[in-house]
Amino acid sequence: MTDVKANVNEQDEKLGFVHENLEGYVPSLATPAEIHEAFDKAFDFRGDLTITLKTGDSIEGYVFDRRAESADLSQCVVRMFPKNSAEKMSIRYSDIAGLSFTGKDSAAGKSFEAWVKKYNEKKASGEKNIGIEAEPLD
Repeated sequence: MTDVKANVNEQDEKLGFVHENLEGYVPSLATPAEIHEAFDKAFDFRGDLTITLKTGDSIEGYVFDRRAESADLSQCVVRMFPKNSAEKMSIRYSDIAGLSFTGKDSAAGKSFEAWVKKYNEKKASGEKNIGIEAEPLD
């Protein structure tokens, strides 16, 4: 069984994986474990999120980092680029009341495996100058 698991992990590393579609997801933030899990998902999400602070303010933007090495939520932060601002901001987990995955996730349902398949098909048909082009978001 270990060989099978190692083979699956190796294939995942070579070909990527399908991203979970989190668009519209509103996680529960009732426990520290749920908060950590939600921000791990937020970090992998390739779209904007809306964070509601305990003050009632909301911030929409893109999460690009999180620092969550501590069990103490006041020591953990999520870093984001707020929408309509070039300034980076850090928000302590302990200041967050809610999280919503409000933007379009450009990685949802896509995988590197699908790109490799398309690339190999183009190469097999004799197409030249095959490059890495991003697919349109809409």
